[in-house]
Amino acid sequence: MAPRRVLVVDDEKDLRTLLDYNLSQAGFTVLTAGDGREAIARVRDGRPDLVVLDLLLPDIPGTEVLKVIRRDHAGLPVIMLTAKGEEVDRLVGLELGADDYVVKPFSVRELVLRVKAILRRGEVPADAAKRFSHRDLVVDIDRHVVTVAGKPVELTALEFRLIATLLERRGRVQTRQALLTDVWGLSGDLATRTVDTHIKRLREKLGAAGAYIETVRGLGYRFEETAGG
Repeated sequence: MAPRRVLVVDDEKDLRTLLDYNLSQAGFTVLTAGDGREAIARVRDGRPDLVVLDLLLPDIPGTEVLKVIRRDHAGLPVIMLTAKGEEVDRLVGLELGADDYVVKPFSVRELVLRVKAILRRGEVPADAAKRFSHRDLVVDIDRHVVTVAGKPVELTALEFRLIATLLERRGRVQTRQALLTDVWGLSGDLATRTVDTHIKRLREKLGAAGAYIETVRGLGYRFEETAGG
């Protein structure tokens, strides 16, 4: 299998060099970009498997780059970097569709581990179920495809993980904190609006099938219990 390609977007040359070296040592092919416009071109032409994206760029905000990625390359995983530690900055990026966040200054080893963890989300353990279905909704884990009434639904990597987790655990209430831990791989102490925003977006993309995701007031969410096939 060819090495996975990681695009590092940051205006700090020294940081790009550091991440290039460490990610290369971890077995990845590394692309780099120093500003937002170059990043968009690299995503288009370089076809990376994951993007590490700084939110503070010299030409256009990283949030705008993220919007372009989500519009044109919906399933491409993105880890955002930010020099700000406030919760609001993390939430803005997550609500725009980032898969994870790292606050500067950060451990390079931790970042490499997060890159590996996100890229593993698309890999299926040998003993894992390959396919879940419910009524007209099918989640094919092996092919990483979701269909409703036979029509494909374009989801981000995180949205795919979210619907797969809910469907696999159908009938069981999933708290927001549990979803943050199991889907995002984050501690459950972030504001719960992040989960709510992604559930709302997921429901919209699923159309009528979005109604299968039930809100359990005061607790979290549950995929309806009625068996499907």
